[in-house]
Amino acid sequence: MARSRRTTEKDVISRLADAGEEALQRLAELPGGKSMVKAMGDVRDRLDDVAVKLRKLDPLERRVSRIEKRLDSLEKPKATSARRSTTPRKRTTARPKRPAS
Repeated sequence: MARSRRTTEKDVISRLADAGEEALQRLAELPGGKSMVKAMGDVRDRLDDVAVKLRKLDPLERRVSRIEKRLDSLEKPKATSARRSTTPRKRTTARPKRPAS
């Protein structure tokens, strides 16, 4: 059953491909159709070029993110213990008690 389904899917796909080819041929026959088909081909080529350039950017983006993380870790202030003041504390002396009246 799986084999017949695959065959049916291939038939549908091949029929769609044939229909697409026929549609392109009809478009080329229309006035200005050849220039439109040529423009579509040019767009496809440019899109392929852009995709190649974008794939080249992925490793660069990864490198930049790693460098940014390293920079953030260097910029963070290190945790230090609280410093005590260096001025001496004033000594308090016990006050003399007043006689009760």
